[in-house]
Amino acid sequence: MKNFNALALPKTLHRALDNMAFYQPTPIQIKAIPPALSGRDILGSAQTGTGKTAAFGIPLVTKLMSNAQSKALVLAPTRELATQVISQLQTMLGKQSNVKSTLLIGGASMLKQIRQLRDHPRLIVGTPGRINDHLERNHLKLHDTGFLVLDETDRMLDMGFTIQVEKIMAHMPESRQTLLFSATLSKHIIKISKKYLSDPLQVIVDNPSAPAKKIKHKALRMSVKQKYSKLTEQLDQCDGSIIVFVKTKYQASKLATKLSKQQYRAIAMHGDLRQNKRERVLAAFRKRKYRILVATDIAARGLDIHHIKHVINYDIPQCSEDYIHRVGRTARAGTTGSAMCFVTPADEKKWRIINKTLNPTVKKNKAKKQLNK
Repeated sequence: MKNFNALALPKTLHRALDNMAFYQPTPIQIKAIPPALSGRDILGSAQTGTGKTAAFGIPLVTKLMSNAQSKALVLAPTRELATQVISQLQTMLGKQSNVKSTLLIGGASMLKQIRQLRDHPRLIVGTPGRINDHLERNHLKLHDTGFLVLDETDRMLDMGFTIQVEKIMAHMPESRQTLLFSATLSKHIIKISKKYLSDPLQVIVDNPSAPAKKIKHKALRMSVKQKYSKLTEQLDQCDGSIIVFVKTKYQASKLATKLSKQQYRAIAMHGDLRQNKRERVLAAFRKRKYRILVATDIAARGLDIHHIKHVINYDIPQCSEDYIHRVGRTARAGTTGSAMCFVTPADEKKWRIINKTLNPTVKKNKAKKQLNK
């Protein structure tokens, strides 16, 4: 599959992909789309920013366009990711589409969602918590929903949504098609796939526990007192849009305010913001009204903004996997980017573990040299 024209897709979908400038399929799309179009269940793993949304979106939209009775559900771990997913799927469906869709996420109006569900949408995208709310109140029926996507499944399980996901599965027909995508294929993910997928095709692109190849990584060592001055130095040296990751919600707000007072175009993003406020923050950053987004790990997954050139870990992440997801906000769709870690003396152990993930062959090469002596 050299391009999307090689696929037997509805004409309106081909036009939508052209309008979205989707010409060359990515590796995950090449491997996942044809079998998904044929009806296979998919267990997919790929690095962030490799086109997973289109990998499940194209088969999903094809199904909805080809069968007027078909219905689809997409589960995502966060409001931000769910919002981005439904936006891309609606674009694929096209403005003239008669396929109704709805977004079911926490922090949004329950009454508005109930009204939309009364119109019998055929495409539902949402987070496990809010979807369960509607199921328990009998606002939502999934007995005839034959297409299911679990996006960022590892993140959903990490966030404690296992029980909610299983409750949702119980409302769905056993004869459905299921596409499960995850950044990592842990034992828990494999166990879930065996339970809920039918003879799935396993699709793995690159090493899912490694960061994108076109990211330049750098560690800057400093004391805690030096962190802010080092940050402004880096902001002055870097061009383009930047995400600065911090540990806490309070720190995100405080740091963004401090930077703004020094005439840096900065805005904060964290879990205490209401959903409509989060959407306004992301929209403003996407439109480049702000150059710097100061964020907690809420922005570490699912944020797809191609003009982000730099990721600065002002506070070092808790583990290698969190680092990989943070830095995955840059170098998306084949572009290049940089990632910096501010390492204080107390952070050295964490940085060594992260660095080992970035350079897994270093220790092996040292061992080989010692053996050859």
